[in-house]
Amino acid sequence: MQNLGRRIEQQWIWSDLSFQLFPGERVAVVGASGSGKSLLLRALAGLDPIQTGQITFQGQPLESWFVPNYRSQIIYLHQRPALWEGSVEQNLQRVYQLAVHRNQIYNRQLILDYLHILHKPTDFLQRPIRAISGGEGQIVAFLRALQLSPSILLLDEPTASLDTETAQSLEALVTVWQNEDPRRVYLWTSHDPKQLERITNRQITLKEKD
Repeated sequence: MQNLGRRIEQQWIWSDLSFQLFPGERVAVVGASGSGKSLLLRALAGLDPIQTGQITFQGQPLESWFVPNYRSQIIYLHQRPALWEGSVEQNLQRVYQLAVHRNQIYNRQLILDYLHILHKPTDFLQRPIRAISGGEGQIVAFLRALQLSPSILLLDEPTASLDTETAQSLEALVTVWQNEDPRRVYLWTSHDPKQLERITNRQITLKEKD
């Protein structure tokens, strides 16, 4: 990522931002409220534009990627995920109907292993989406993303709606996901500095523009 700049109207949120991500890294994105942490993650996911600089993945600039392929490798997870109607398991299965994932197969045993880490019963899969809590919705979004084996996870306050025990279980799940392939990388934002100490090994600091 080289010389990235993000402007809203006439206000630069951040500019001249350069960094690299290396296999196996666990990166905290930190900064004051309004410094553009979520905007950075969304830009890296190809969801928001940048005004200057270049985002490069696997040696290719973002604009040269077929967008669905790029977003299948770099997945952004935020506090209020969009879920489809139906059961939890139907949400997990439905992504395989998308053309970009047509060569992958739903792995129920993997999901059951992940649920065990989260201390969730097997029948969680049968619960209707309309009956689950906001925190459980975050868990569904996590499972839906992790099963696709992305290279990079962009985690925007992913445990904000979770109680302490569930948040720590989710931290454990992300660790398991990364250990499955040590080349995997995640970036994590959180208002909890102790959490960032536990689950990251370096920081990217955003400073408010004057």
